Amino acid sequence: MKRRDFIGGLAAAAAWPILVRAQQPSKIPFIGFLGQSTPSAEKERAAAFVQRLSELGWVDGHNIKVEYRWGEGRTERFAEIAAEFVRLKVDLIVASGTANVAAAKRATSIIPIVFAVAGNPVANNLVASLARPGGNVTGLSTQATDLAAKRLEVLKDVVPGLNHLAIVGNVANPLAVLEITEVQQVAGTLGLRTTAMEIKSAGDISAAFKPLEGANALYVVADPLVNTNRDLIQNLAMEARLPAIYNAREHVEAGGLISYGPNFADLYRRAADFVDRIVRGAEPGEIPVEEPTKFDLAINIKTAKTLGLTVPEELLARADKVIE
Repeated sequence: MKRRDFIGGLAAAAAWPILVRAQQPSKIPFIGFLGQSTPSAEKERAAAFVQRLSELGWVDGHNIKVEYRWGEGRTERFAEIAAEFVRLKVDLIVASGTANVAAAKRATSIIPIVFAVAGNPVANNLVASLARPGGNVTGLSTQATDLAAKRLEVLKDVVPGLNHLAIVGNVANPLAVLEITEVQQVAGTLGLRTTAMEIKSAGDISAAFKPLEGANALYVVADPLVNTNRDLIQNLAMEARLPAIYNAREHVEAGGLISYGPNFADLYRRAADFVDRIVRGAEPGEIPVEEPTKFDLAINIKTAKTLGLTVPEELLARADKVIE
């Protein structure tokens, strides 16, 4: 999707400032936005990025240019788009998702790259360290695997008698594999049996659910492939009557039962601050990687009722968003 097609959908989400901050660079910065999934799946996040840019004085088409491309959860698309941005000679690339950022890093060691979302960027060789990233890459880390224990704790509160956990994840994504392993380890300490449903492409998803027997809950490991196909995964989970837990509230807004994870809109807002600093002359390798400061617990009461579940009042009281 081209920039003009998408930016129209964001117009209502961002209030453009009347006056633009003085002392902008003489050359209009050219930003490439490499989305990990689709415009509809990332609408709220991209709008948060645009809104924060406007608050910082950057208005697309006026004193900054932003080109949007969407990876649709496909690794080969990430590489194609990253190479395209290099050919277009963008001044900076904004990317999200570990595989997405890795593709951008392989495409260029010169153009600054800001990641709005990346899991464990040190272990995945995106940066040298959180404090001093080095090179041309910096941004915001989600540290996704650290949240597995919390998600299982929440899931056990909602699903009485939970003893067999299904886990769906994209095993072509090294970060997803790390999280699957973490979930299996945590589940073992809780006395839960696990079944891993391995996928590598959208075509694997439906088949992954077919041999599933005996599981009474589902842990969904997020990555671009899963995010792009969240409606399909949610529909299959409901058909199998599996209460599912996700990493982001967009899944719950789309009908999922529960989510717990970073506030992704906030991370995208903060990514705009990184862009602002780099465009004004800061070196990306000298800007420390930051971590989430806001976390969301979202619960869909309607879905719980459909599954015959009662959400404890204590958990509802802790929720940041309850959908009824």
